[in-house]
Amino acid sequence: MNTRSLMDKLLQSGQQFLDKQNNGSSSGDNKIGQFLTGAGGGALAGTAVGLLLGNKKARKMGGSVLKYGGVAALGAVAFKAYQNWQQNNLQTAPQATPQTIDKLPAAEAERHSQVILQAMIGAAKADGHIDDQERLLIDQQIAEYTDDSELQKWIDSELKKPVNPVEIARLASTQEMAAEMYLASLIMIDEDSFMEKAYLDELARQLNLDEALKAEIHQAKNNAVS
Repeated sequence: MNTRSLMDKLLQSGQQFLDKQNNGSSSGDNKIGQFLTGAGGGALAGTAVGLLLGNKKARKMGGSVLKYGGVAALGAVAFKAYQNWQQNNLQTAPQATPQTIDKLPAAEAERHSQVILQAMIGAAKADGHIDDQERLLIDQQIAEYTDDSELQKWIDSELKKPVNPVEIARLASTQEMAAEMYLASLIMIDEDSFMEKAYLDELARQLNLDEALKAEIHQAKNNAVS
């Protein structure tokens, strides 16, 4: 499965849709566009990321998600947060360069991409908004981004799973991966939502994230979208 390519398309899709809007293009005949536009879905209307976020979050958080033009950009933000944490909180011998997705060879980057996507989907389901209709629309949109039937089935399976931050956290094999997963989840949740904030807090606990590292990730995320 080429999850990294799909991740790039997902993260770029909102910006591409916004560009079309700015050029005067219309998405009136797009079923997904109609589904979100009726509730003011904003720049992310018509995209799988917009559907994962949900109408309310897409309007509120669309600008933040649009700042991440691809999975390497997300990895770079996680790298900066992790590196700052190392420098500020580990008073030991110099540490190795953090192995975030933007620093890895292709095979390892693919594994990271898959785990990051699982984290994003898990966070998107935290408020319980993804019903059967939305899942079908997401499946249709994913099919436009990739013809990999195995990958399509895998994503549909992930969407059907119950919300489980413990299971998601088990996927992290390194601290750097945990930082990437937390950042990916952070950009998908509304911190003003009790349910979503509780999910994020439990995910951080299960990932064994140091509080100082969490703070660095939040700061790096805010810097990236400001």
